[in-house]
Amino acid sequence: MFFQEPELQYEVTVEEPDPHFAKLLQQAIGGQEGEMRVALQYMFQAWAVPEEYSEYRDLLMQTAAEELGHIEMLATAVTKNLRKAPEELGDEQQGTDPSSAYTGQIPRQILSAGQSAMPVDSDGAPFTGNYIVASGNLAGDLFANVMAEATGRTLATRLYEHTDDPGMKDMLSYLIARDTMHQNQWLEALEALDDPVPVPASFPQEQENQEYNYSFMSTRREDVGDPGMPWTQGDSPDGKGQFSFVPEQPGDGEVIAPPPDPKTYDVPEDVDGQ
Repeated sequence: MFFQEPELQYEVTVEEPDPHFAKLLQQAIGGQEGEMRVALQYMFQAWAVPEEYSEYRDLLMQTAAEELGHIEMLATAVTKNLRKAPEELGDEQQGTDPSSAYTGQIPRQILSAGQSAMPVDSDGAPFTGNYIVASGNLAGDLFANVMAEATGRTLATRLYEHTDDPGMKDMLSYLIARDTMHQNQWLEALEALDDPVPVPASFPQEQENQEYNYSFMSTRREDVGDPGMPWTQGDSPDGKGQFSFVPEQPGDGEVIAPPPDPKTYDVPEDVDGQ
């Protein structure tokens, strides 16, 4: 169940409308690093959480609802940057923003949406559910959430550097701060889980190939020797093994495909040409 209030989660102001920046903001809405991705990702993850982990379901759903508020903020920012803005970029703007020469505007923001935000990225490509990670494994999903917030924070900092508008900088400063919190809350949630790694931790490790489950494998042709890095020696982070270095891949067998079905016409009827 959802409830809606007729106010933004955080105030959004635009002093100088900028249609070029409106296009860049679209990445934070419908792009791979955007708010649509995390809002839906957290929802679908939450809907898979069993009853005994209800506190995690609540954490996921409350954060998902917050992310919906971020979409609303960004959509408001896009609209405010599009409306009452000059129809063309001025010479002074093109000179200060090196990306303006090849980004311009998204015509569909005007033609299809009447100078409004759309569920697309900065290139105008529609949002896709393929961005969403919801595996049903709580630990794996939490790791994915750390990555999602990390890339979202990176995007927000880049957008921050692309504007001089005080209102836009203030909004982005808020979103960057929330990304900081969300990264830390997912990491803390992982710490609260028993045996979160390796994912899934419930799989019996004695069924793994014990020769290679904690071995860093070199793929170099020549033997370069153990580099002595933390991932080639010492205790593994899960506390269940010792890292080691394997100088070469196991290697065995040949790449030979079974004969194809004649009905596929994959090879000539007579390979000898007779």
